[in-house]
Amino acid sequence: MEEAKDAKRANRKECSSPMEGRPHPTKLVELCNPHQLTHLQDGSCHSRKYQAYPALLPLPLPLPLPPPVLLHIPPICTLPQSINPKPSAHIHRALLKEKPLEAQVAVLPLPPDIKLIRPQTDLMPAIKISNVDGKCVDCHLKPVADQQALVATRRPDTGGVAGPVIHLLANHFLVQFDPLQKIYHYDVNISPRPSKEIARMIKRKLVEDNSDILSGALPVFDGRKNLYSPIEFQEHKLEFFISLPIPVTKHVRDEGGSVLLENKKSKLFRVNIRLASKLNGEELSKFLKEEEDGVSLPQDYLHALDVVLRENATENCIQMERSLYSNTMGGAKEIGGGVVGMRGFFQSLRPTKQGLSLNVDFCVTAFHESIGIIPYLQKRCEFLRDLSHKKTRGLIGEEKKEVEKALKNIRIFVCHRETDQRYRVYSLTDEVTENLKFRDRDGKYLMLVDYFKDQYNHDIQFRNLPCLQISKSKPCYLPMELCMVCEGQKFLGKLSDEQASRILKMGCQRPGERKDMINGVMGGRVGPASGLYAAQFQLRVSREMTQLCGRVLEPPKLKLGDGGQVRDITPSRYDRQWNLLDSHVAEGCHIRRWALISFGGTPEQRSCIPKFISQLSYRCEQLGMFLNKKTIVNPLFEQIQVLNNVSALENKLKKLHEAASGNLQLVICIMEKKHRGYADLKRIAETVIGVISQCCLYSNLTKLSSQFLANLSLKINAKLGGCNVVLYNTLPCQLPRIFSEDEPAIFMGADVTHPHPLDDVSPSVAAVVGSMNWPAANKYISRMRSQTHRQEIIEDLEAMVGELIEEFFFAVKKLPKRIIFFRDGVSETMFHKVLKEELQAIRGAFSRFFNYKPTITFVVVQKRHHTRLFFNEKKASYGQFSDENIPPGTVVDTVITHPREFDFYLCSHWGMKGTSRPTHYHVLWDENQFKSDEVQKLIHNLCYTFVRCTKPVSLAPPAYYAHLAAYRGRLYLDRSDSMTFTRSTLSRAGPLQTAPLPKLRDNVKKLMFYC
Repeated sequence: MEEAKDAKRANRKECSSPMEGRPHPTKLVELCNPHQLTHLQDGSCHSRKYQAYPALLPLPLPLPLPPPVLLHIPPICTLPQSINPKPSAHIHRALLKEKPLEAQVAVLPLPPDIKLIRPQTDLMPAIKISNVDGKCVDCHLKPVADQQALVATRRPDTGGVAGPVIHLLANHFLVQFDPLQKIYHYDVNISPRPSKEIARMIKRKLVEDNSDILSGALPVFDGRKNLYSPIEFQEHKLEFFISLPIPVTKHVRDEGGSVLLENKKSKLFRVNIRLASKLNGEELSKFLKEEEDGVSLPQDYLHALDVVLRENATENCIQMERSLYSNTMGGAKEIGGGVVGMRGFFQSLRPTKQGLSLNVDFCVTAFHESIGIIPYLQKRCEFLRDLSHKKTRGLIGEEKKEVEKALKNIRIFVCHRETDQRYRVYSLTDEVTENLKFRDRDGKYLMLVDYFKDQYNHDIQFRNLPCLQISKSKPCYLPMELCMVCEGQKFLGKLSDEQASRILKMGCQRPGERKDMINGVMGGRVGPASGLYAAQFQLRVSREMTQLCGRVLEPPKLKLGDGGQVRDITPSRYDRQWNLLDSHVAEGCHIRRWALISFGGTPEQRSCIPKFISQLSYRCEQLGMFLNKKTIVNPLFEQIQVLNNVSALENKLKKLHEAASGNLQLVICIMEKKHRGYADLKRIAETVIGVISQCCLYSNLTKLSSQFLANLSLKINAKLGGCNVVLYNTLPCQLPRIFSEDEPAIFMGADVTHPHPLDDVSPSVAAVVGSMNWPAANKYISRMRSQTHRQEIIEDLEAMVGELIEEFFFAVKKLPKRIIFFRDGVSETMFHKVLKEELQAIRGAFSRFFNYKPTITFVVVQKRHHTRLFFNEKKASYGQFSDENIPPGTVVDTVITHPREFDFYLCSHWGMKGTSRPTHYHVLWDENQFKSDEVQKLIHNLCYTFVRCTKPVSLAPPAYYAHLAAYRGRLYLDRSDSMTFTRSTLSRAGPLQTAPLPKLRDNVKKLMFYC
């Protein structure tokens, strides 16, 4: 303890306060930008402490200094740098001493042709440069070389020890490989260019017919350009001509109707193969050894092994990225709307502490149903249900837009002639089929319907429907009735609530069932452990799940409000839930001026409103909140159609605001059903009027259960600045080595949400949240920005972080000494890029404040992974729980984690349905020097402070709030009176323009309106 105190005292001395006065400038850089430079004291060098970790930027080569020049410098009044044009005076006084500098004579090494350059606002890492006296100073010079690679934080210990041990199984399967086994990588070029399915058929026939030339090898193929062989071919360059019988279909009409006949037609392909490289596993073997530092993961070798292990499955399954789908796993199941759900399995190679591991998991995905376009549209579009009985029907108004949206980018094939060609739908024709005509080779105009009658003896039935446009740049038409949807296309549209429910049910298996399905894949004929390919490459895949030990962290003690009978509680139930019976929230809000507006609903439903107001007010009172029993005006009852009219909706809300003399605290909106006008309502309330809104459905009002009223009250309390629960033991008490009461810390979360997969126009939305109280750290405000379409790196992170730190200073009256930053939504391939650019941006935000150098911990949070944990029935007395989920608080930081880096899996929640998915936390940067137990305890305990429920959540709250805020920013861009897809039907002209988000009103900006 004494050592920890001494270290903390030394750290306080070393890190000067932002209240200290400014030094005298001695260099030209300081004159140009006096607010960003560290100070000199007693002639010693004060760096920005970037030397405590690897430098972001390499130092430039020393340049010869020109002769010094003497300049007279007039007195300078120091002001803190800030993006605000007129910072408040009390901020100035708090951040630094307002003492003007005296006139100085500085020695400046200036070249003869010097030009005064305005200072840059971005903060560059400190670089030491010798001045003319031989002493060192810190200058923020722009580097001339590229940034050095940042190295992710190493695990500080062998893992945590807190909590009782639990024996588990993980869906990771050990893969043994021979590091000396060479893999020969060949580049493949096939012309004419085939589809991936045809390319695999070509590869299979090529291997069968040319075994001698290929040295008897069984190569594997990724379906594109990469071929891998365990044996070197006789020649480095090879050329083959492969004649392949391609299955084609033909649509034949007879007296009984129409039928599809399948036929086969030979097609010739030229295949050129060239040796690209020779790979071996020595680098991977070194990487997997924990003591080896500085060895990068050999991605090319890992990719080769991945192709080897999925080759057997790709010959029999539909491949979709890293997942494979097969009818042998239960077949396709209709979920409505021309969509089918198909079961499959995911597999991916991962380097872990136990060695190379194959992660295999069960998965379900939605696919387009492979049927004719006409029946597909009948299922997809409600207004076309009777299309087969009304063949003369056309499309009017918005119907055509809906049909085009449903068909755009779908791959199709035709059935009126023999062909293996596949086409993509780009748009619909402006004219209906009956009016379409085109020029033949002689320049003569032909009507489309006449052409199909003369050429194919086919009478077009649906003449009043438009044709499919299948070319991006020139007219190329196909009648809908002659087209079919290709099999194996992932459905990228938004699933309806009913579709989503059905597909979730398909993928919702209890742990025991899921474990059996995964083991079935590993033992099945299409699994990665089957077939001849793995043995050819000296790979041995275990068919047993990885056995490991986890630990179960104890739940924290929680503090509730002082007014209730129960003032503190430790969630000890199996699911770690608690209730608020006889309890108050930790800090209740007072709502005196509020209003209620209803959209839709039957007369019977509307009659429930008075009872709802009375019971909600009473439930708030029970929870230690105050909600006035009377609204400022009588409840307003509007038709649901008002939500379709943006201006009418805005007028309604403005009138409510005016009725409260511009001081309306809350609007409760009751809706008949979910409606896209919800987005407009939120945008208008938060950016135009400046009022908190809470929406709910009439279906919940008819029941009015105590749980519903409690949950609604908790959300309202959090949105209006209240506090529902706090940790009984504050963070400085729990982690005294890291935190202290007088040195506040800020918790931040960041996330980026991207537009719909079929939308290639709308901007992405980034959000950053930050805690605004200490030591409770449970009230978060947000900053949101739109940015470049599908850009994952947060472009305006520096400004957003700077604003949040400034708001923290307003609230706590101190700058945070530590920043714990949780970044959501980053894949492992983006780790280095995110760390390099976003860590730099966070540091750049510190330049707003003089001599401000907090320590940073940067944690990536991942929920979209496929690691699952199960009870190990053989190792412990958990047999009776074989079909139950692992308990909340389960943490794993050995065996299946990274060989060296600081990561762990934490399942902080209870899985009520399906199989629990633990959250993967990866500490990429850690200047606060957390131990495994400390960071795991911190995150686990924070999960109990989420404002919307009385149970621990699966995700660290800062990341969770950032996700909610980013989603809210996305809503601001979704207007009900405009179409989402506004691009040209054939091509997009000009660069994408990023539409800015509307600005939040000041009285909403500092509240958790997004939760």
